[in-house]
Amino acid sequence: MKKEIYLGGLSLLLTACGGINYVGIETCNPGEVTFPQDVRKVLMVNNAIAQPEKSGYTYSLLGVVQDTARAKADSALFDLCASCGTAILDASYFEDVLLFHDPLRDAGSSLVDQKLTRRQVDALCRSNDADAVISLDKMLFAMERKDVNIGAGYLTGTITVKMQGVMRAYLPDRDNSLATILIEDSVEFQQAAEDLRMLNYYLPTADEALRMAASALGSKVSGYFVPHWTEETRWYYSNADSRWKEASAFASSSKWDTAKAIWLREFESTSSKHQQAKLASNIALCYEMQSQLDKAYEWAKKSYDFFMESYGEKSRNTELLKAYSEVLKARILADKKLNTQIGSR
Repeated sequence: MKKEIYLGGLSLLLTACGGINYVGIETCNPGEVTFPQDVRKVLMVNNAIAQPEKSGYTYSLLGVVQDTARAKADSALFDLCASCGTAILDASYFEDVLLFHDPLRDAGSSLVDQKLTRRQVDALCRSNDADAVISLDKMLFAMERKDVNIGAGYLTGTITVKMQGVMRAYLPDRDNSLATILIEDSVEFQQAAEDLRMLNYYLPTADEALRMAASALGSKVSGYFVPHWTEETRWYYSNADSRWKEASAFASSSKWDTAKAIWLREFESTSSKHQQAKLASNIALCYEMQSQLDKAYEWAKKSYDFFMESYGEKSRNTELLKAYSEVLKARILADKKLNTQIGSR
């Protein structure tokens, strides 16, 4: 069995038969934007101009570009705001999240990033009993559909939607925005069918594809504005030794304190550097699972040093522990920001 692990932008492929056991962990991360503690109600608004129907969408059928490609982005802008607001509300961070149903701008260029003025923010907060505004100030889509012949009478269709935009958080009685967030993502739809009619049935229409992509993006970017949970993968080393097996059994049952006690005794009783490296990594995981991040970071650094001494800088395990140490360091900093955001809420 093989598993690919991403840590701090580093991708490493590990093999489970080498004595590695994987475990999932949920981590609470702060939002990029820190709102004042007195912000209880937030208003979501759409301040972006929808791009023209003929802009940003290309359709290629069997290698021939079609000149009839059209896509309406109006509803997609609303869906992005709605899904973002819903996800923020689900985070139970604010008392309420309101959605302003009408777009704030009805004229102008979709290419223009136009901020809300202080007067607009004040009026929106006052009329909607809100303490802050989150605004979609610009949003552009680039959508491409390609239908190709894959043989045996079958077609495959692929729709790729690329999205780029700007969102901001505003507070009343301020001339400048609280924060500016650049958002970017892409979504792909793919389907095969025996003819074009069935392919069109299976694939979303151009308008539907934009709306689905925008809704997915809205849910994703909600994490910029509120603390949020993410699922990550961790691991611990094992071998055929009876004490290691015993500790692994406790770890698999989430009895991290008992597993840690065994691995600590093994660490102190062995002089093998590569064994100490693996044990130190396991102990770091135990501390992380117990939310003792400073000690987890300390032991991860020990593990890294032992792996460096035993296997060198280019070893997969050395690289992995270096990345793990950086992740723990980032979590320590993030926890300080998280404590500030949660505060007395």
